[in-house]
Amino acid sequence: MLDSHICHQVDFYVAEANVTEAAHYIAELAKKKRLDVITCTDTLLSLMQIVQQMGDTMLESAREEALTRIRDPNDWQALALALQLECAIWTEDQDFFGTGIATWTTNTVEIYLKS
Repeated sequence: MLDSHICHQVDFYVAEANVTEAAHYIAELAKKKRLDVITCTDTLLSLMQIVQQMGDTMLESAREEALTRIRDPNDWQALALALQLECAIWTEDQDFFGTGIATWTTNTVEIYLKS
């Protein structure tokens, strides 16, 4: 989990659609990974205390550009957010590779935050 002091060093953003998707699949993913559903749900809620959620309507102006760049059209909101904020995407999803936006894996984020 992210240390509270990190929140003063880095801003984290997420598209509303991505939060909705995570909430929808959290029980299924917890079961698949043999994790406690309540713990996973609580962790998501805790994480959302430090992550700024951006409404999908704000992303509409970058929708077309995002759709032309990404392989999986279901991921356009995250790419549109990165395009609008001119920031990297923290992801393990290879569909974001080659979109012209820098991607950071959890490994590289951890290295950065420890430096």
